[in-house]
Amino acid sequence: MMRRCPLCNTPHSTLYHQDRRRDYYQCATCALVFVPAEQHLDACQEKAEYDQHQNSPHDTGYRHFLGRLFAPLVAKLPQDAHGLDFGCGPGPTLSVMFEEAGFVMTVYDFFYAPDVEVLNHQYDFITATEVLEHLAMPGKELSQLVEKLVPGGYLGVMTKRVSTPEAFARWHYINDPTHVCFFSEATFRWWADKQGLIVEFPGNDTAIFKKH
Repeated sequence: MMRRCPLCNTPHSTLYHQDRRRDYYQCATCALVFVPAEQHLDACQEKAEYDQHQNSPHDTGYRHFLGRLFAPLVAKLPQDAHGLDFGCGPGPTLSVMFEEAGFVMTVYDFFYAPDVEVLNHQYDFITATEVLEHLAMPGKELSQLVEKLVPGGYLGVMTKRVSTPEAFARWHYINDPTHVCFFSEATFRWWADKQGLIVEFPGNDTAIFKKH
C-alpha cells in the first residue's frame, strides 16, 4: 500500500519499525518517521490521553524542562515581541514564562484553547513545545505557522528527535499512542530549506527556525 508522507506528501516511504500496536514508516524524501493515519487515535481518545497531563506553571521541574527552549529563544527577541504558544495544553506554562519576561503572549490549543481567531494574526515568534509529534498533518500545520510569522520572526519547537533504527526500537517516546510523527535533524533541515528558513539546534530536543 502506498504511504504518503504527512510532511512532504510524497508516496515514497518504507517500513521503519513495527511493534505490537503500530507500524512506523520512514519517508525517503524528508526522512520523517510516521504512523499511518488509520492507526491514529480518534479525537476523543486523544483528548482523554491529554487530560491525564498534570503540567502547570507552578511546577518548577516543568519550567526547567521548558527552559531548554525558552532561554535560547528569549535571547533573540526584541523587547516588544508578541508571541503565540501553539498547542499550549491544559496548563499553559511557556506563555506564562514569556509574559513574566515582559512579552505579550497569545495561546492556542485545538482542545483547550480553541479560539481559531488568534490564528488570523501575525506574530514575532511562535512556540510549539511537545506538539509536533502529535500532528496528523504536520506539513500543512507547520506551513500555516510559518505564514503567521512576520519577516525575521522565529518558530521555536521542542520534540525529541529520531537517531537510529536501533535506538528507535527501544525508545520510550513511541509508546505514547498520541505520538504519530517523529522528526530527525535531517528532517528539520530538509523542511527549513523547503520553507526558506534558517534553522539552528540549541539542544538535542529543540530547534529554532528564523523566517527570512
